[in-house]
Amino acid sequence: MPKWFTVATENDFPIGSWRVVDFDEISLLVFNQNGTFYATENLCTHDGGDLSEGHVEGDDIVCPRHGAKFCIKTGAVTAPPAYEDIRTFPVRVESGLIQVNLTD
Repeated sequence: MPKWFTVATENDFPIGSWRVVDFDEISLLVFNQNGTFYATENLCTHDGGDLSEGHVEGDDIVCPRHGAKFCIKTGAVTAPPAYEDIRTFPVRVESGLIQVNLTD
């Protein structure tokens, strides 16, 4: 059964913004891409670096350590040296609250 957790308010994320949201023991990146919200893990699968210290290029988050790129929408690797996708989480907005489904 899905478990939805509120991580922020919609007002916290203007279009084009993103930031780290730590919830329980999970570090997430939450993105507002053109009014649609996405959530990924904040961990590069290449060497374990924090993706939050990187930058966004279009629909990709770029790891600051070695330049691996991951699609914000799907978690898919879009440029090496990483070859393993990052985890993504379903996101919804309910009454102005951004909620992430953290179930495995």
